[in-house]
Amino acid sequence: MMSLQIQKTTHPKPLPKSSELGFGKHFTDHMLTIEFERGKGWFNPRIIPYSDFQLDPAASVLHYGQSLFEGMKAFRQQDGSVALFRPEFNWDRMSKGADRLCMECPPKEMFLDGIKTLVKIDERWVPKEKGCALYIRPTIIGTEGFLGVRPADRYLFFVILSPVGAYYAEGLNPVKIWVEEQYLRAAPGGLGWTKAAANYAASLKAAQEAKKKGFSQVLWLDHTRKYIEEVGTMNVFFVFKNEIVTPALDGTILEGGVRQTVIEILKAQGRPIVERNLSLEEVQTANSKGELIEAFGTGTAAVISPIGELTSSTWSLKLGNGKIGPLSQKLYDELTGIQYGLRPDTYHWLAKLM
Repeated sequence: MMSLQIQKTTHPKPLPKSSELGFGKHFTDHMLTIEFERGKGWFNPRIIPYSDFQLDPAASVLHYGQSLFEGMKAFRQQDGSVALFRPEFNWDRMSKGADRLCMECPPKEMFLDGIKTLVKIDERWVPKEKGCALYIRPTIIGTEGFLGVRPADRYLFFVILSPVGAYYAEGLNPVKIWVEEQYLRAAPGGLGWTKAAANYAASLKAAQEAKKKGFSQVLWLDHTRKYIEEVGTMNVFFVFKNEIVTPALDGTILEGGVRQTVIEILKAQGRPIVERNLSLEEVQTANSKGELIEAFGTGTAAVISPIGELTSSTWSLKLGNGKIGPLSQKLYDELTGIQYGLRPDTYHWLAKLM
């Protein structure tokens, strides 16, 4: 990586208590920024005190939505060291997403080295308690000021860090999910498979209305309102009597790192995991026959989130008698055991920093 300028803060923030972390409420002392200009390439890589940006009012991120981000975590290991979990997956997904949005993504070495250096500088912010972690948010935005629908010629790549606890207040208790039949998260040929900011803006209305009804999140359906796609901001798995099913990646579903990890763990254990289209009708029929055992969402923020209820405007079904399912629990224990260095990393998913 080109020479990285480092300016450390002269006013370190007090660390929040782990019991008060929540998700995305606190931010560390420093941030990473790298600029890009077409014809010049990437330049001016800096780690500086966490601070506000100054943007041109005509910046493309503000008018044409050129914004893409990633979500990843650093974990405190049992021996006190710190490790990133599958960081190359995040670079690969960001690189592909940037291409779809006609944006520029830093080269892999620049991406990884910059993040590792930033985490090392703010190492004191990595929580020691299991269930907590340091959330890492790499982001790319278009910064060139102009009006006219075209890709920007200037971009800013930046990374901020946030110590986090549980994403849902319910923790590992099953969550109630509203089956969304009006709003659509993504359409074929669109941005559904990217981690574009636009996807999250499009999801806010449905999530807000679901929470008013007493639900934690929504179950997203495809454009025909027949097939299951995602649950909230997570991928989703259904455990049937004879197989485990997660919706196939068809261009509208974001490929999650935890999704991929869970699939690899299940395959290694010899469990019948299948990626295919899954209809609401199939889920309802299996439940009525007693063949639907459990369901859960997977994501970087929540890790494993068991589903206790699915409800639509015309029907409702409950799962697990209000308790986490046995497979959900086993996967959570295996995955977090690896992330915190409590179990052997036989898959070589951890990138140790210190």
